[in-house]
Amino acid sequence: MPFSRVLFVLSSLLFGCSSLVVAAEDRQAIWDLTSERAELSRFVEYWPEPVQPAGIEAVAALDPQRWTQNLSDTLSLGYSESAYWFRVAVENPTNQAIESLLEIAYPVLDRIEIFINPESSAAESFVLGDKQPFHSRPIEHRNFVVPLTIAAGEQTWIYLRVQTTSSMQVPLILWNQNSFLAAEQARSMFEGLYYGIFLVMMLYNLFVFMAVKELSFLHYVGYITAMPLFMASLHGVAFQYLWPQATWWNDQAISVLLNLTLMFGAIFSVRFINVSASNHPLLHRWTVGVIALAGVLAFSGLMVPYKYLVFPTILLAFITCSTMLVLSIVRWVQQDPAARYYTFAWVFMLLGGMVLALSKFTVLPRNLLTENAAQVGSALGVILLSIALADRLEREKKRVFETQQRLIREERKARMAQEKSLQVQREANTQLEERVQRRTQDLEHLNEQLLELSATDALTRLKNRGHFDRIFQSAVVRAYRFDEILSLLVLDIDHFKKFNDTYGHLVGDDCLQMVSQCIQKFITRPQDLAARYGGEEFVVLLPDTPMSGALQVAERIRMEIEKTAFPVSGDVVHLTVSVGVCSVSPAKADATKDIFKWADEALYEAKGQGRNRVVSWNTDNQPVDSSVSPA
Repeated sequence: MPFSRVLFVLSSLLFGCSSLVVAAEDRQAIWDLTSERAELSRFVEYWPEPVQPAGIEAVAALDPQRWTQNLSDTLSLGYSESAYWFRVAVENPTNQAIESLLEIAYPVLDRIEIFINPESSAAESFVLGDKQPFHSRPIEHRNFVVPLTIAAGEQTWIYLRVQTTSSMQVPLILWNQNSFLAAEQARSMFEGLYYGIFLVMMLYNLFVFMAVKELSFLHYVGYITAMPLFMASLHGVAFQYLWPQATWWNDQAISVLLNLTLMFGAIFSVRFINVSASNHPLLHRWTVGVIALAGVLAFSGLMVPYKYLVFPTILLAFITCSTMLVLSIVRWVQQDPAARYYTFAWVFMLLGGMVLALSKFTVLPRNLLTENAAQVGSALGVILLSIALADRLEREKKRVFETQQRLIREERKARMAQEKSLQVQREANTQLEERVQRRTQDLEHLNEQLLELSATDALTRLKNRGHFDRIFQSAVVRAYRFDEILSLLVLDIDHFKKFNDTYGHLVGDDCLQMVSQCIQKFITRPQDLAARYGGEEFVVLLPDTPMSGALQVAERIRMEIEKTAFPVSGDVVHLTVSVGVCSVSPAKADATKDIFKWADEALYEAKGQGRNRVVSWNTDNQPVDSSVSPA
């Protein structure tokens, strides 16, 4: 995704931009073919369920006067033991049904029952929540996402029953499917950056601990390991990737991991800024009590339900962060050099935690800034603490060096002893440099692996769209500079949606892997590139290749896929693909959009001519069928 597009998506998420139309007289949500994203919170009505549970039939028949209009851009009701019913109406004024996605962007809700048009014959219902196995969701996403079809010229009613021990926040977002995918790329990039920072810092400090055997680094590793795991649990990432079937642990993990974060952070703090019983007896006893309480709450999280621990844990988090901030200021006033970075680090982390906590108690609105404040604050804090550790190492090294010089001056008369001491020091420095160099090489190797993973599509093992976009731009510039022919193939699996609907998404994934293997067989030159462009669409880039060569490659791929038997549930299915080919010598260095558009139009011409064929774009700007029609 281009950087400008990422900025647009992030700004849209931050400020709540959408294409939703509002009718002022009845605050009715209207969704048409041009709509991309909409926050539905201000159109929602809610009703607290009494002690006796109510069924959907009774709720749908409630007097409209009993519903309370939200009248806010956020839907947050704080902590409550009772269940709530929510409803919202979305109208489609067009004459065409619209396929969209409904996202509930708060992944720690316990149970969500969704009813769509419950009074009609086409009623749909879903049961979601973090107490359900992750793979039972209709769309496997860290948030709760369900497909929503808004019928043409009709009003679609959506009812939700939500019951949770966490904060009653129900952010409803309606998405155009393409806009959702684009926004998800930006969110994934942000998450990857955040967890990447922690992974690099964790490995780096673990290697440093192994080299210098300083316990502060080990405590720090415990802290920066528990912190991202807590954030991953809070944002649903851990449930998606680490424990998708462990619903009990997923509910308890937030309190356990947060208390472990507080415990390791406090242990690291008292050692790092030297708060001991001798120099600060009162603060030391208070901090030891906080550490012990965090350990008790972390252990209790394995036995006590989450709803009984949430308030003590949040209170302890505030107390712990405030305590660490006070410790750092006291040590800074006493001119401890390590306290400078440490103070700023805890300011960032405390602010992030306070903003997140206040949003859970509805003091602050729920938006992208408040939901990610803890992540941003913790990432900045970890970076500053790592700088502080590096500064401490430098000061320790300087102190050792000065001590050595003083000893050398004092023992100058004993030449033999002096030479032996210097030799020992040289060997120690050499060993330390070798260890640091080896750790640096290990980190570089890990970075290379991370770069390769970021450029590879996890399902098909082909390159992903982001990598293709970069290579495609470079290839166009080169072809323009050296006046070479550049060929682009755009492939699409025929009737793939029907295939998915018939056999399921897991079989669809196997199908995508089979097609990618067939494509890879004919990508033989080092400069050629095959990539998954999105969904069932693939691209093949052939630099310095004329039309005839590109057509041969395309036809071979098409025939290989057609003849490859794909077993499904005891049957054998033969898939086909349509291929659009464009071979041109670029007339300008930024002709990527034009070349792709021509290849894409050739692909659609192949679809229009009956599929399972190769169509090229000729010099007269017209698609030409270049394949042999199937028998």
